[in-house]
Amino acid sequence: MNKSMIRKTGFMLGVGLAIFITVLAGFLCVDAIDTFAGDDLKEANFCSFVVPPEFVPGETRGLFINKNHPMESSSIMYSHYDNGADVVLTNREKAALEEAGQVQPKVTDESQNLTKDIYQETISAAYNSEYGEDVGYTVKSFNRITVDGYPGYKIEGTFKATDEETVHQTVYMLLSKYRTFTITYQRAEDDDCEEFFEQSAATIHVGT
Repeated sequence: MNKSMIRKTGFMLGVGLAIFITVLAGFLCVDAIDTFAGDDLKEANFCSFVVPPEFVPGETRGLFINKNHPMESSSIMYSHYDNGADVVLTNREKAALEEAGQVQPKVTDESQNLTKDIYQETISAAYNSEYGEDVGYTVKSFNRITVDGYPGYKIEGTFKATDEETVHQTVYMLLSKYRTFTITYQRAEDDDCEEFFEQSAATIHVGT
């Protein structure tokens, strides 16, 4: 199997996992919101950033792939998770939920806070399951950040599947009262796009 075919296979799995991260991050950060005093978090309606001209829209909403794919397998994935706490239910809808044994979502869940260990364990298990082997996913750095007054995380990690290059991944998760925004920058070891990613990340903004 030639290099481009190997990387293409890895790219498709990587894209699927990048999408998975955007969803998973939302659920993880619902638990993490308590770390930042969820009741005091500001509302936000959007998260914006500049996509480098070297990247073009992919088939999946929020996905941008390198225009030289498959020789360049780097990608950018954006998504947001709504916790549903800003939904105002009618009395009838509340009664229907109670009858079904369900409750209206809350803004915060104090069961646990997002930590490096929790993130690595969760993502590692998902990647190993998807690839069918231990890909050695490792969190290289886990930092709390603030963008436009909104708290969040910048998480850098790597993994490597058999016969594929090491994949480098940088995830930005930003928290607001009702929404978690996630941007995932992902590249293979020899993809020459670090500068593009840094320039793009510097343009991230969150607001109403």
